[in-house]
Amino acid sequence: MSANSFDARSTLQVGDESYEIFRLDKVEGSARLPYSLKVLLENLLRTEDGANITADHIRALGGWDSQAQPSQEIQFTPARVIMQDFTGVPCVVDLATMREAVKELGGDAAKINPLAPAELVIDHSVIADKFGTNDAFKQNVELEYGRNKERYQFLRWGQTAFDEFKVVPPGTGIVHQVNIEHLARVVMTRDGKAYPDTLVGTDSHTTMVNGLGVLGWGVGGIEAEAAMLGQPVSMLIPRVVGFKLTGELQPGTTATDLVLTITEMLRKHGVVGKFVEFYGEGVAATSLANRATIGNMSPEFGSTAAIFPIDDETLSYMRLTGRSEQQVALVEAYAKEQGLWLDPKAEPDFSEKLELDLATVVPSIAGPKRPQDRIVLADAKSQFAQDVRNYVKDGGDVDEAAKESFPASDAPAISNGVPSNPVEVTAPDGTTYTLDHGAVTVAAITSCTNTSNPYVMVAAALVAKKAVEKGLTRKPWVKTTLAPGSKVVTDYFEKAGLTPYLDKVGFNLVGYGCTTCIGNSGPLPDEVSKAVNEHDLAVTSVLSGNRNFEGRINPDVKMNYLASPPLVVAYALAGSMKVDITREALGYDQDNNPVFLKDIWPSEAEVNDVVANAIGEDMFSKSYSDVFAGDAQWQALPVPTGDTFEWDGESTYVRKPPYFEGMQMEPAPVEDITGARVLAKLGDSVTTDHISPAGAIKADTPAGKYLTEHGIERRDFNSYGSRRGNHEVMIRGTFANIRLRNQIAPGTEGGYTRDFTQDGGPVSFIYDASQNYQAAGVPLVVLAGKEYGSGSSRDWAAKGTALLGVKAVIAESYERIHRSNLIGMGVLPLQFPEGHTAESLGLTGEETFSVSGVTELNDGTTPRTVKVTTDTGVEFDAVVRIDTPGEADYYRNGGILQYVLRSLIRK
Repeated sequence: MSANSFDARSTLQVGDESYEIFRLDKVEGSARLPYSLKVLLENLLRTEDGANITADHIRALGGWDSQAQPSQEIQFTPARVIMQDFTGVPCVVDLATMREAVKELGGDAAKINPLAPAELVIDHSVIADKFGTNDAFKQNVELEYGRNKERYQFLRWGQTAFDEFKVVPPGTGIVHQVNIEHLARVVMTRDGKAYPDTLVGTDSHTTMVNGLGVLGWGVGGIEAEAAMLGQPVSMLIPRVVGFKLTGELQPGTTATDLVLTITEMLRKHGVVGKFVEFYGEGVAATSLANRATIGNMSPEFGSTAAIFPIDDETLSYMRLTGRSEQQVALVEAYAKEQGLWLDPKAEPDFSEKLELDLATVVPSIAGPKRPQDRIVLADAKSQFAQDVRNYVKDGGDVDEAAKESFPASDAPAISNGVPSNPVEVTAPDGTTYTLDHGAVTVAAITSCTNTSNPYVMVAAALVAKKAVEKGLTRKPWVKTTLAPGSKVVTDYFEKAGLTPYLDKVGFNLVGYGCTTCIGNSGPLPDEVSKAVNEHDLAVTSVLSGNRNFEGRINPDVKMNYLASPPLVVAYALAGSMKVDITREALGYDQDNNPVFLKDIWPSEAEVNDVVANAIGEDMFSKSYSDVFAGDAQWQALPVPTGDTFEWDGESTYVRKPPYFEGMQMEPAPVEDITGARVLAKLGDSVTTDHISPAGAIKADTPAGKYLTEHGIERRDFNSYGSRRGNHEVMIRGTFANIRLRNQIAPGTEGGYTRDFTQDGGPVSFIYDASQNYQAAGVPLVVLAGKEYGSGSSRDWAAKGTALLGVKAVIAESYERIHRSNLIGMGVLPLQFPEGHTAESLGLTGEETFSVSGVTELNDGTTPRTVKVTTDTGVEFDAVVRIDTPGEADYYRNGGILQYVLRSLIRK
């Protein structure tokens, strides 16, 4: 029950139903707040308990100073939690382990139960092994079940063992699309109360639901588990960036072009740790699908959330997707009553403001390795010519004019100013073709960013149709895949008669899941992979996703580009980034006439006509009528029973983790760090994709060797993501990304370091060195540059770091979630003093480190800085990045799970 200090409890009547609400207008200053902070204010009013959430917290939010730096901590209690299976499986593993730990400490295991609705969508496990055939989907699903049977049985156990926990089975859709199309309530109802739908999710792109007016963001699996167990999320009242939209998109531009433009603008502006809120006349002109696309890429521009207020467009989308009329009426009544309804003319109080005229957006792609690196489509060829030199041997900064000064034997291979290394390849059918740098080897319509947006999906299908009618198809070296976010997409393709054209171009359905965007692109054809690796070709992928970090998409592909679905089709036809698809022919028709992009690009009217006539409410109602039931394969899985899980000691998928071994009711005192060695010294922009195990498992790595030793054939290794429930595999894959460059092991790429427990500090696998350090009782630290920990896969980036024996990370700056997750696993995040770096301090990574002053935490305070010293005489005061009292409590307890477990036992 709320303490209700502001007398905010009231009643809202909607039709025949009456709901208890907490009125925002009872708090002075609430009317001028941005939409997102109004949602947080309601959250505090409803959960005020006089201890964790007090009247002073509510007053502080009502009196928010938009220009102040965040300093006021509040406790946000999300209404629900959403997960995908990669990050969700370890959550359920940890909950199962906590049940056993509670029993061992004399508590009631049943207390470990979700207290907020938790929904998990299995969407990250399907791999695009098979493609380009009509049965690719069926084959990939069979492979998925074969590889993941243990995990799926475990999740089915969780669905029966835990209350308030539901699982959306495989082959249904992408978590974020299922969320906006079905799971999101917009306004929640529970125990007679109505309140804004809020959530945290174990995927960074949880923010897609911000497009629907639902406040939520991605957290690590560790924080999600705590939220499921009733723990509020500790946060500082954020700065809110107002992003004003004016005008309308011009014909020929897409939501992808818009979101890449916004990503570039906001990355440049700097919004890490802030909320972004869209307002202005242009919001009303932005479709819900486009809003969701923008919200989805919030992690790419770095904000915590990127939200749109509720308006008529929200209600129209809810009706289209089959929400009940009572629910739609409740959302409208609640939003208008609470001042949460969009006023296009209003200018709320914002910390900072940006503005974009939608009419100025032009066709764009982004790459070759970061989503914020936008390239105007017309400049893509020339930009590729510059960027490819960073990916090829002897690429240099050489152009045709400069080439003349080289002796013939020394000149890098250059063709038209672009590095070139043509290789003749023979396909299985005996035909031959030439592969060179820049070849598009993967063209994937994939990921939640765009496959939820019917306008860009229909545009892609129409490009395919017009291409087929002109006699064009994909180039033979391009792996083409279609992985929509829900079955509704294939339903409207079928109804519009567009499926056969996508199939003829090679974009056959491969699965309903994330596939290529998360590294589940599957292998390239053998002959392509062989040519790429034997001749060190810098080949490319073009995908309609949100992530294109190095080493993420496919181990054979060095350069990756984000693009709209219709442009993905266009690049599959062109087959190379060396083609300027805005001016050069994509191919030739039956009469050998050149076919240009403009010849097959659909008009806005054509796209709108298909969307209007092919998509209806009945499709959503049918697809989601029994969404938790699953197909025959899912229902046939044997389900273990019991409150606690029976661990299989031989399992290589699901194992009991060691987090609670030897845990006592009272935490041990925090200690300073002495005699630490550096496990990794890293540069700027090292992402959690570099840190966390992801993608394929190679046989000659520690993880591959572990699986081989446990009798697993190489063909059955599966991906790291699918084995997230096995800490033994995951530890071995931490810091093992093939593109990681550890500066203390120069000349290496991948999971290597130097092991100073051995004479001379030889180069070693990071896992092997970690085991030697831990056996010798030597603590470890990581040194890093700016933006440490941006990216996804957050929970294992922190878990793996902790299990490798790392006690502290010292970086120039952090991404929000990873910093918090390090604390959640008992790792101390420290920051170099302003203006200093590892390089400016002369640190090589070969030193021995000590950190003193950490013990101040035992007195209930958090030191602002701690003293870092080395055996080489370097000293500096590192900033302690434990930012809230709640985080300090987690660190004192050795981690967030230990804190929660002790709290639950004491209740």
